[in-house]
Amino acid sequence: METATSTPVLNLPKGIPIKLQFDTPEAARLHRKQMLTVAFRLFAKFGYDEGVAGHITVRDPEHTDHFWVNPFGIDFGSINLTDLICVNHRGDVVEGNYSVNRAAFAIHSQIHAARPDVIAAAHAHSMYGKAYSTLGRKLPPSTQDACAFYDDHGLFTEYGGVVGEVEEGQRIALALGQRKACILQNHGLLTVGGTVEEAAWWFITMDRSCQAQLIAEATGHPVIAIDHETALLTRGQVGFPMAGYFQFQPLLQRILRETPDLLN
Repeated sequence: METATSTPVLNLPKGIPIKLQFDTPEAARLHRKQMLTVAFRLFAKFGYDEGVAGHITVRDPEHTDHFWVNPFGIDFGSINLTDLICVNHRGDVVEGNYSVNRAAFAIHSQIHAARPDVIAAAHAHSMYGKAYSTLGRKLPPSTQDACAFYDDHGLFTEYGGVVGEVEEGQRIALALGQRKACILQNHGLLTVGGTVEEAAWWFITMDRSCQAQLIAEATGHPVIAIDHETALLTRGQVGFPMAGYFQFQPLLQRILRETPDLLN
């Protein structure tokens, strides 16, 4: 379900669209597909595309064991609303004209099955995410932005080649647990959320946090001056679901200015 947390509360500026509940499944489906299209365009803009790798999914609001996902082999920067495909819990494409990436089904189907609260999930082989993943450790609370993931992301260390079986997807879902993100060692990043906007923002800011950490370690010895209690406090300020949704809004505004017909 697409709902906001009751606390903390954001004092939102006028003009920021906050509509997380819809009157019909059709309206909810259209919004989710529109935001999924936007997320792919943004991922392309940030350079998160790597050949055919990477996928973002959103749960269908009516058939909740189905999800919408990018078609296999279509460039993130070219994806339109009509290109999206709907996949059921068996991996069958039930709507759309393209095939599904087997890894997308193996990973995302198990995350959606294990986490009924997860509406959307994002995974890509971003440069800084996959570079940081080779270190085999979680992100420290070295910056305010990184604190959004403090004690709220997992680490999956069982790399076994390209994910092709649901059993590995189940192990990834187990490593994710009830958290918002997971570092897939020697692979990349995975983020989830109660909206596409939230899941996509967590991915973007997590990749940037990986970049900041890598730069800091390359230039010296980072001082982690944020203690446990302060990191938890900061996570509560910047890492809650509505904060993820809200942080996505300027990116949404930018991409719609650049491509005003994107959602048509």
